[in-house]
This record gives sequence, C-alpha cells and structure tokens, in this order.
Amino acid sequence: MAPSAIETSTEAKPHSTYKLQLNQYKDIDSTRVDREVEEGKTGEAPASQYPNYLPTWNPEQKYPPLTEFEHYEHGKDADPSFPNLLREGVQISDLTPSIGTEVSGIQLSSLDKAGKDELALFVAQRKVVAFRGQDFADLPIAEALEYGGYFGRHHIHPTSGSPEGYPEIHLVHRGAKDEGHKTFFQTRTSSTAWHSDVSYEQQPPGTTFLYLLDGPDTGGDTLFVDAVQAYKRLSPLFQERLHGLKATHSGIEQVNASAARGSIKRREPVVNEHPIIRTHPATGEKAIYVNSQFTRDIIGLKKEESDALLRFLYDHLAFGADFQVRVRWEKGTVVVWDNRVTQHSAILDWDNGQRRHLARITPQAEKPFETPFEA
Repeated sequence: MAPSAIETSTEAKPHSTYKLQLNQYKDIDSTRVDREVEEGKTGEAPASQYPNYLPTWNPEQKYPPLTEFEHYEHGKDADPSFPNLLREGVQISDLTPSIGTEVSGIQLSSLDKAGKDELALFVAQRKVVAFRGQDFADLPIAEALEYGGYFGRHHIHPTSGSPEGYPEIHLVHRGAKDEGHKTFFQTRTSSTAWHSDVSYEQQPPGTTFLYLLDGPDTGGDTLFVDAVQAYKRLSPLFQERLHGLKATHSGIEQVNASAARGSIKRREPVVNEHPIIRTHPATGEKAIYVNSQFTRDIIGLKKEESDALLRFLYDHLAFGADFQVRVRWEKGTVVVWDNRVTQHSAILDWDNGQRRHLARITPQAEKPFETPFEA
C-alpha cells in the first residue's frame, strides 16, 4: 500500500531511475574535505573565509522521525505594499517578468516582525529574490538560525555536511582544488538536476535562505524555475486532469547514496505522497510539485502511465527557459526563495580549482495541499 501523507515508509520500491538517482547523489554530494587546504595551511589555495562554516559529518548525530507540527504562514499577515521591506532608498530590479528579483539597500538582519512577514510574501510572489550587500554570513551562526526560525521549524538534513555544532545548517561546499566534478562528468553530460529541497518530507520547506560564504570568480550560478508559471502554461484540460493526482517522493536513494560512500545517516529515510498540484497558502497560486530528484511515481497509475506523465512534467519545467531565471552569486549575497513554488539546480561549470561554499537555512512549512481546479 502506498504511504500516506501522514504515515512514512522506509521501504524502497523498484524504480527504473534508481541507479541514476544513486549515481547523481554519490557524485554530487561529496564528503571529501581537505581541511588543511581549506584552512590555508598548505599554501595551495587561500584559506576559507569562514572556517566556522566548514562542513563536518558527525556519525553520532541521530534523530527520531520528524513529527507533524502546525506551521504558521507569516506571508498571510504581510502588508502587500511592503512598506518595511521595500522602503524608500531600496533598489529593486526584476530579472524576468514572472520570477527573480535583485534587491539592495536593505539589511535582512535588520527587519522586524512586519518586515519578515513582508519578506515571506514578497518571496512567494517573486519566487526567488537575491539580496545584495548582506551581513548574514558574518552573523554568529546561532543568530542566523534564530532569524530563519521565524519562518518555520528548522529542517535537519539526513546526510549533508554542517558546521560543527549546528546540524540545522545545510552546507553546499566544494573545496579549493577539489576535482570531484571531473569524475562526475565521466558519466554525465550536464550537472543540471532540478529539484525542490527535501520534497520527500511530510512538511517540506517553504521560505528558504542560501547565503554565499566563498565562491569562484565566475561560474557556480543557480538556476530557478517558476512552477506557478509552468502550471499556467498548461491547457485547462490538462490542468484539470492533474488535479486530484498524488505522487510519491522518496528520500531513500539519497540516504542510500550517503551510506554507499561511508557517510552519515542522521535519520531513517522516508517516502511521502503529495499532490501534483499544490496551492501556496499566502498567494493562493497553484504550482506543479513534482521533481526528478525525489518524485518516484503517481499514485493509482500503472508504471508506464506514471513514467510518461512525470517525464512530460519534468521536461516541461526543465525546458521552460521563458519562466526560468539564473542567479549569479557575489560576495554578500543572500538568496531567498520559496521551495513550494519553484525548483532549482546548481551549475558545476567552473574548473579553476576555486572554492564554492554556501550555507542554507531550511525552515519547514505546511503539508502540501491542493485547492479545487478553476478553469
């Protein structure tokens, strides 16, 4: 019997893409960190600017299954004119009509409750927002986590590296002189891997923060796709057919890949089912909510039917360049996006031995829900 949205399952189903998924996680999520190089002791590369954020993998970190909690969506309380967030003197530049905005002239860390509420709504509307000139990386880690905790319960990733003592921080790290990407491209032609973060959880993330600690001079950008606009592009008949369907999302492959390379497992993996079309609680917008990294099959369809429909949706999102945006990282950047209405992919396109080091704060949100189809 398929797992429900309340119950969780750790029993993996046979799936045609299992080997592909395992290989992707094994190659991308490396746990190889040469700390002497990262701390600048060998002279091969500049020292990490934020050694307190270097990744660790503590096998003693073990956590029980996540339990359901009541999430409060602060975006519903926001003043839609954004008087605290987009006040006088703030510079705003939309990157595309539907998705992506750059903002400067405001410090996120200075926002009060009303400003944070506006941030949640603004990000839900614009899908992904790059805030420039931020001090987030220089805050004590505990303060950064306290800030992010306003938007939901912190998610602790089951396998990723984290700063020592702070498992709530998910680190994206490729060390200086790390050439693991060369192995990756022996079996892959592209590093693009569209996903919504840890969508296999019963309550996946909503408003999400990623901030740059160190990055290459050029390259290492992040792609985002607007899953709301992708839904709107479908014909009404196709939209109507998708409503009412649910798909399974699995964390098993990610945990198995971690085990295969001798790394950690903080929590037993889960499988949950979510509606294929989910509704955002603050905007009411509907978005496609399946992704090729974690979605496995559609409940009630035969395998060939499920695979064909999922493949269409994956391709529709991946090839929709006219509702995608590419965010370029620079020092002092905090990118805030809404995992409920977007997908994203890192790009492994630099080959000069420079470090790429970012930290993610991942507040969980509500259980995905669907509202009735409207023609």
